[in-house]
Amino acid sequence: MKENIHGSFGVRVKKDWKRNRSLYIMFIPVVLFYVMFMYKPMYGVIIAFMDYAPAKGIWGSKWVGLKHFERFFTGPYFGRLLRNTLLLSLYSILFCFTTPIILALLLNEVHCKKYKSVAQTLSYLPHFVSMVVTAGIIKEFCMSDGLLNDIIVLFGGSRSALLQRPELYRTIYIVSDIWQEVGWGSIIYLAALAGIDQQLYEAAEIDGAGKWQQTLNVTIPGITPTIITMFILRVGNLMSMGYEKTILLYSSATYETADIISSYIYRVGLQEQSWSYSTAIGLLNSVINCILLVVTNKISKRVAATSLW
Repeated sequence: MKENIHGSFGVRVKKDWKRNRSLYIMFIPVVLFYVMFMYKPMYGVIIAFMDYAPAKGIWGSKWVGLKHFERFFTGPYFGRLLRNTLLLSLYSILFCFTTPIILALLLNEVHCKKYKSVAQTLSYLPHFVSMVVTAGIIKEFCMSDGLLNDIIVLFGGSRSALLQRPELYRTIYIVSDIWQEVGWGSIIYLAALAGIDQQLYEAAEIDGAGKWQQTLNVTIPGITPTIITMFILRVGNLMSMGYEKTILLYSSATYETADIISSYIYRVGLQEQSWSYSTAIGLLNSVINCILLVVTNKISKRVAATSLW
């Protein structure tokens, strides 16, 4: 019986290979990419539990258990790093996550195709600008003789190096993030809006619903599954604010509000060469993000009947 099952399975595999051989061959580079650059590097996380030295290699380094995790939790910067990371992440969800939805709703109401395409193009462009160039623009605008200070002086204020003021750093970070990503983030919501049945709007109009009521009762419910899915993914990256923009904008004067876990990992890992310590922090970050993703997905599945799996 088992031989018959294995034989029939082998025949099906051969037939499927002959029929879709070109697709399987195209898929091989994808598999190799993920194996080489996604799964194989996971082997290196074990150095989080060692005092790793490149000269000794992984198996030659001393095993120290949870030493580096304890060092991070009891370190002088733990509270500051956690606070800054969570605040920036929460502000990002509150503002950077919602503004693409608002932009998509506004663009959906624009009926002039020429104006709509121009508005979309202008909002998409900042996403394609290099992060280094973007950071350079932000720095130029925030210099004591920059454009923003010219505007402040125009309204009676005084000049200052805005990026050197810790109390302004988060505002500058979030506002620039909105400018850079709002257009690109709105694409998926525009696609979801395009999939809403137009007959629903016609029925709502017949019932006497205005534009605002149509938005509340037809448009928003129509894109709610997409919003929830994107929100779950966003929460799954709550602890992983990108380090690139931070290390390009912050300085020792703004560590109080700007230094986050990702930038700290970069500093201790590459600049101070504390390989094991930085790996331990990165591993902890990934575990927390994974837990948040699973929990948020489970809550969403129970409350809204929408989930990733």
